[in-house]
Amino acid sequence: MISFSTALLLLVAGYFIYGLFVSRVFGQDPSRTTPVKRLADGVDYVELPTWKIFLIQFLNIAGLGPIFGAIMGVMFGPAAFLWIVFGTIFAGAVHDYMSGMLSLRSDGASLPEIVGAQLGGGIKNVMRVFALLLMILVGAVFVYNPADLLAMLTPEHLDKTFWIVVIFAYYMLATLLPVDKLIGKLYPVFGFALLFMAVGIMVALYAHADAMPEVWEGFYNHRTDPEANPIFPMMFVSIACGAISGFHATQSPMMARCLKNERHARPVFYGAMVTEGVVALIWAAAAIAFTGGYEGLAEYMGNGSPAILVNDISKTWLGAFGGILAILGVIAAPITSGDTALRSARLIAADFLGFSQKKIVKRLLISVPIFMLCFAIMLMPYEVLWRYFAWCNQVLAVFTLWAVTMYLARRRKLYVITLLPALLMTAVTVTYILYAREGLSLVTWPLMGVSVSYTTAVAGGLAVAALFLFLFAKALKGRQPDIIPEEFV
Repeated sequence: MISFSTALLLLVAGYFIYGLFVSRVFGQDPSRTTPVKRLADGVDYVELPTWKIFLIQFLNIAGLGPIFGAIMGVMFGPAAFLWIVFGTIFAGAVHDYMSGMLSLRSDGASLPEIVGAQLGGGIKNVMRVFALLLMILVGAVFVYNPADLLAMLTPEHLDKTFWIVVIFAYYMLATLLPVDKLIGKLYPVFGFALLFMAVGIMVALYAHADAMPEVWEGFYNHRTDPEANPIFPMMFVSIACGAISGFHATQSPMMARCLKNERHARPVFYGAMVTEGVVALIWAAAAIAFTGGYEGLAEYMGNGSPAILVNDISKTWLGAFGGILAILGVIAAPITSGDTALRSARLIAADFLGFSQKKIVKRLLISVPIFMLCFAIMLMPYEVLWRYFAWCNQVLAVFTLWAVTMYLARRRKLYVITLLPALLMTAVTVTYILYAREGLSLVTWPLMGVSVSYTTAVAGGLAVAALFLFLFAKALKGRQPDIIPEEFV
């Protein structure tokens, strides 16, 4: 457990040390007036207590990724633990904090608007469509798994179909009602359940310390098909929400509209991501310890799903009552990402259409088509939905990181803190799209599914990263730091 304890301490230290450094680089200013002070509308711009905003942000971003993604991703071996720790500190938390601050400085604007302000009108329009569709896809994806888990816990007549209807109905209410009426009241309960789950599993981990291998033991890819699933780029996409996820940047604007002072931005945005990294670390370690090692986990996953493993770990380690609370925490995670994903979709559409959302009629005008499209997407096979969500999610992170890098560079700030993650995630995402089956089927379908070798895919990823770096340097050359509209200063 030396490795696990060290990783845990590094995550906590990362928040206090690197998180403070990042906030100073950006120029966090407690004296600035936040959007909610000027634009309060009782619907989306609602001043909330900081602790509640933290829990909402944490639950928004902590979907199934840091739990299911960590369980499946840990099969890449000890490299998974390193990615969770250092990816969270130097990439994911920076990505979340910077996107949250950009929204805070731009009246709570949604992600496509703040990215477009830095990368141009063409990128803005692409991002509007891409982000909107991704939010609807997330809403659809995060219906199935909690429905599965709830069906396990309830009588047989309350089957998966019943819970899908109930969850989707809740999503509709959470999308339409003022943020403090439903989300603001339920999230603290869900948040404590999820945190109880994490703490309970962590304590149980130390009780089963002898079953947990150290990082330096067996440092290689433990997947049964390592040639088809190389650590680069597959691990970086499999473990997304526990390290860096583009979806998070779509959630930050919701809380930027409720934050009463900029000094709370670091605990809300950077801190929520670090907390998610801790959750991912705990579940990755728990999966290995509970099944007796990488081989045991591979055998276990071959006979079941991550949902079954989560259920078994919780009941075995925490007992019946603790297990139910822990499972409820895991159920809350995807539900509280799915509902805010659809709420984000409404805000994104409202921003680019210029529709005020104060009146329920205007909210319905935008939300009803979103609900209809989400329902249509839900009719597709779950495996297909999840397959494309994975890499689309990281494409969003790539554009967000480049936009933030441009923002910092134009103000002559230390932009290297976002440039390096931007280059890494560009290479990862392009390589994944070229090499992975789920990316390849979209990119090379005109070529009748011609396969791309791993070497070629990596070369393509590095080439695109180098091209983006060249375009970034060219965009900065000769430009003055005052070219950004005043509202984004």
